[in-house]
Amino acid sequence: MAFREFDQPQVSRRSLLRGGLLLGAGTALAGVPLGRQLMAHGHAASWPAIRATVESYVAEGKVANMLATMGWGQNDPEVIARGVLTLGRNVPADQDSLYRIYSMTKPITGIAAMMLVEDGKLALDQPLAEILPAYANMMVQKEYDGGIGEGDLVPAERPITIRQLLTHTAGLGYGIIQKGPIRAAYEERGLVPGQVSRVPIPGLGRAQAVGSLEAFANGLAKVPLVLQPGAKWSYSVSLDLLGRVIEVASGQSFDAFLKARLFDPLGMTSTFFRVPESEQGRFTTNYGILNGMPLPIDPADSSIYLDEPAFPFGGAGLVSSPRDYDRFQRMLVGGGALEGTRVMAEATVRLATSNLLPEGAETVATWVAGEGFGAGGRVTGTAFGWGGAAGTAAFVDMASGLRAALFTQYMPSEAYPIQRGFPDLVMQDLAAMKGA
Repeated sequence: MAFREFDQPQVSRRSLLRGGLLLGAGTALAGVPLGRQLMAHGHAASWPAIRATVESYVAEGKVANMLATMGWGQNDPEVIARGVLTLGRNVPADQDSLYRIYSMTKPITGIAAMMLVEDGKLALDQPLAEILPAYANMMVQKEYDGGIGEGDLVPAERPITIRQLLTHTAGLGYGIIQKGPIRAAYEERGLVPGQVSRVPIPGLGRAQAVGSLEAFANGLAKVPLVLQPGAKWSYSVSLDLLGRVIEVASGQSFDAFLKARLFDPLGMTSTFFRVPESEQGRFTTNYGILNGMPLPIDPADSSIYLDEPAFPFGGAGLVSSPRDYDRFQRMLVGGGALEGTRVMAEATVRLATSNLLPEGAETVATWVAGEGFGAGGRVTGTAFGWGGAAGTAAFVDMASGLRAALFTQYMPSEAYPIQRGFPDLVMQDLAAMKGA
């Protein structure tokens, strides 16, 4: 279909790109006894509620494909997959298909930073300015999303810390969230840590991103904060900035660090910032939902993810396969190890997946109201996870060893209730198992 059918889309820049998985308040999930019992008996659940939902979404033409991976501990996952990579082409989606995971990149970046905490090269409450001196004397908007002139700003009351970057409490903004002069400043300076399509999409900025993480970090330091550091949870570019922190602290490029310390040791051979030409045949198409109809906004064979990104986006830049992301999750519930390979200490994993919010940070009227936040992901009870802007979702429950992930490709994520409702479907099936 011609792209001009998107001339009047009912989506906003904010809704198109944001990707916050909402883990419901009950998502301490399976409960330790149930999880251990099912793992001990090698139970292979049919996950009927999840299976029925996946089947209905594809059968009704809402999405081209949908896939869920459900696993316990170190057992192989049960894979529920329906649909094709691209509508009109008969290539089925499977565990090795490639998906834009967008903000599900954030927990990966957060865990990478925690590896450097374990190495002694970073500390949670270390001032960011010790790593990046440009952040030593930050200014803050007097009024959230207000002016950015000299008279509109006040000095930061306290330094930005690594903990704040991990938990979206550093006071940084986000071009997909902010409004007014601050958003314009991000675009003018190329502080654009994400991508959607080669094709112009109405309502979505087309600013050219700066060409490196170093340039991104330096540019961001010259823009005022939107909130005082440590004051409030506010979705931000902090995980993208952490990519630069990781580079400086480790002495490696951010993408090289991820490959050497996480992807290669864990056998995550299908996780990329750029999809190699050789792997294009298993790449999905991303769709925009307009009046209930999926229309291609980033076709697999002409995707922007086939191009080299301006820099590796630690907040929303990765493409991965369900198999790979499950291996990342298996490492988490395995306490830092997978198949005999240890990438980090169990104590570090436990800390990373626990509530790291700074004392006093406000969460009222935010996406994480009444909950916690760890190293790039929401913490609800013993569950840790996040979602992506194209409808993906993933979490682990550290007490029971449950791994759960959902993969599909549509925008905006709230066009359908599946991402928000995925944890509820998991709970529904777990309750049925418990009663069986």
